[in-house]
Amino acid sequence: MANGSLCSVWWCCAVACAAALVTVDALLVDITYVESAVARGAVCLDGSAPAYHLARGSGSGANSWLVHFEGGGWCNNVTTCLQRKRTRLGSSKEMVTQIAFSGILSDRPDYSPDFYNWNKVKVRYCDGSSFTGDVEQVDPTTKLYYRGARIWQAVMEDLLAKGMDKAQNALISGCSAGGLTSILHCDRFHELLPAGARVKCLSDAGFFINEKDVAGVGYIAAFFNDVVTTHGSAKNLPSSCTSSLPPGMCFFPQNEVKQIQTPLFILNAAYDSWQVRNILVPGIADRRGTWHSCKHDIDQCSADQLPDSEMIF
Repeated sequence: MANGSLCSVWWCCAVACAAALVTVDALLVDITYVESAVARGAVCLDGSAPAYHLARGSGSGANSWLVHFEGGGWCNNVTTCLQRKRTRLGSSKEMVTQIAFSGILSDRPDYSPDFYNWNKVKVRYCDGSSFTGDVEQVDPTTKLYYRGARIWQAVMEDLLAKGMDKAQNALISGCSAGGLTSILHCDRFHELLPAGARVKCLSDAGFFINEKDVAGVGYIAAFFNDVVTTHGSAKNLPSSCTSSLPPGMCFFPQNEVKQIQTPLFILNAAYDSWQVRNILVPGIADRRGTWHSCKHDIDQCSADQLPDSEMIF
């Protein structure tokens, strides 16, 4: 599951997740590997060090921080996690060493008037669990490390040591699976910062719905349950949710947001094409391809299909 089509039309694709539109003017930022995290087992799926990109703030933004979490779906079993292990979504060895900061991450006031001179961080995503997993044992055959929660903690500690512990303003954000990260870790992020800091959270295209597919099957609920089980995520999900619901249900934001104390902003497209294709009409629910045209273009839906298509909005 890639995060690209999960992004909202203007914010994530055009602003935070992609740099294509303003590459010429974008700020190029080198990668930082958190090598000290390896000894603690805070590693990507393949055992490599977690990583992020940091652009230092200046002037009035010197003590303000924007921490953005990269998206990229999830892996829900050994097979899909092994596939990710060989990519940048599972190994920092496969990540480019320099990326362009544009849009909200830009250092230009005309592109990002509110955050241009803040400390800006893009945390790379290489665990496949929205930074919630933590399984101690490593299978000697697969050599997969399910350590997303440890990565989150290690990266936060590294940033705190670099000045985030003095933050006066802070925003945690993310797109797609990163948007879910910003919801699941919203209050936890707030707790790390100085008592007087103004802290807020933003989730872009990270509000995934618990809806049955066109075949009447709860495919996404089963998928999230597998993610949580595979990564051992239950103990790292908000206890306000897991105390009353099965852990897999606590990957759905509607079961989290009422308990979040930190100001949270949710941005989702009215027509989320990824959720239509992967929650409402996953391939397994449409083996004959009856919904193929409809799920890619709502104008191609028949009169009988439209009522089902609209239930996701």
